Amino acid sequence: MFEGKVAVVTGGANGIGKCIAEEFQKYGAQVAVIDKSPGIHFVGDLADKNILEDFAKFVINQYGHIDYLVNNALPLMRGIDDCSYEEFQYALSVGVTAPFYLSKLFAPYFGEGSSIINISSSRDRMSQPQTESYTAAKGGISALTHALAVSFAGKVRVNSISPGWIDTSFKDYEGPDAVQQPAHRVGNPLDIANMVLFLCSDKAGFITGENICIDGGMTRQMIYHGDHGWKLEIE
Repeated sequence: MFEGKVAVVTGGANGIGKCIAEEFQKYGAQVAVIDKSPGIHFVGDLADKNILEDFAKFVINQYGHIDYLVNNALPLMRGIDDCSYEEFQYALSVGVTAPFYLSKLFAPYFGEGSSIINISSSRDRMSQPQTESYTAAKGGISALTHALAVSFAGKVRVNSISPGWIDTSFKDYEGPDAVQQPAHRVGNPLDIANMVLFLCSDKAGFITGENICIDGGMTRQMIYHGDHGWKLEIE
C-alpha cells in the first residue's frame, strides 16, 4: 500500500511511535525515525533547532523526498505546582515548535498525495490536575493542525489524532479500568497506527484539517456524582 513512499516518525523508538513506524514498514514504506533514545535511528532532541535541521537534511539526502510526516514525540508533563518556566518551554518546543519547524523544513520536498499527521491527545479537550505543560502542548498541536491544513491546501493534507488511554505494552485490562470506557477496553498502539495509515492513504483523500479522537468513547461520556455508580471523593 505504501511501496516507494517515505515516512518520517518523530518519537518513533518506543510505544505508539514505534508501532506506527513498524506498520509503515510492513506495508512497504521506507521509514526515518528520530528519537532521544539510543538506537539505530537518528538520535536527537527535538527541542534543539540544529538537530531538527540536521535531521531534515539527513532525510532528504537519504531519500530525496518525503510523503508522510508523523509528529508523535511526547512532550514533558509537569503541573502548575512544580513546572518551571524552562520545563514549560521545553514541552512546547517538543510538542508544538518541532512539528511546526519540521513541516516547514520538509515543505519543499513533499511528494504528491502527502500527509502530515500530528499526534495530539484527548487532553486537548479535558484535563487532570497538574498536567499543564503536556496539555498546553497537545492543545497547541491540535490548533496547529488546522492552520497547516489551510496553509498547505492543495499540496499536503494535515490531520491530527487525539488518543485517549493507550497502553503501549498491549496489556489487557478488566473491571473498572476497561468498562469506564464505552468501548469496554483500554486502547493499544495499533488503534492509533491503523488510523495514521488510513489518514495517509488515498481512501482519506477528502479529509484534511480534521482531529479524530480515539479514546473508546471516554470523552463522550457524561459523568455526574451518584449517576451509574460514579462517586466523587472530596479530600
